[in-house]
Amino acid sequence: MDVAAYASLFLIAFAAATILPLQSELVVLGLLVAGQQPWPIIVAVASVGNVLGSIVNWILGRSLLRFQDKRWFPASRDSLLRAENWYRRFGRGTLLLSWVPIVGDPLTIIAGVLREPLWSFTLLVTLAKTGRYLALAAVALKWMA
Repeated sequence: MDVAAYASLFLIAFAAATILPLQSELVVLGLLVAGQQPWPIIVAVASVGNVLGSIVNWILGRSLLRFQDKRWFPASRDSLLRAENWYRRFGRGTLLLSWVPIVGDPLTIIAGVLREPLWSFTLLVTLAKTGRYLALAAVALKWMA
C-alpha cells in the first residue's frame, strides 16, 4: 500500500471539492492507469476526500450570509437571490450535480446558505461524487483491458 499516493489523492480530491480551481479526475486516472493500487480503494479515497471538501463548502455556506453586506463579499445580493431561487425551485436533488465542474462547488455552498440538513446533503453529494469516480474507473478499466 502506497500511503503517499493515497494521501496525495485524498488531499487533491478534498481541495478540488472546495472553491479552489483543481480537478481530481486526472490523478484518479493516473493511479488507475499505473495499476499499483486497487481501483476500489482509489475510488473510496477520492470519494471521501471530495465529499469532505464539499462539507467544507456547506459549512462556509452556513456562515456566509453574515458577510453579505461587506464590500469584499464575492456575490451581489441579486446573484445570491437568483442562486437561492434556483436551488429552491429545483430542490435538494440538484446536489446530484455537485460533481459537475464549475457548477458543483457553488451548489454545495448554496445548500449550506439555505440550511440544507447535513444528512441529506452528505447522502446526495456522496452518491453524486462516488458515482462520478465509479464511472471514471469503469471507463478507464474498460479502456485499459
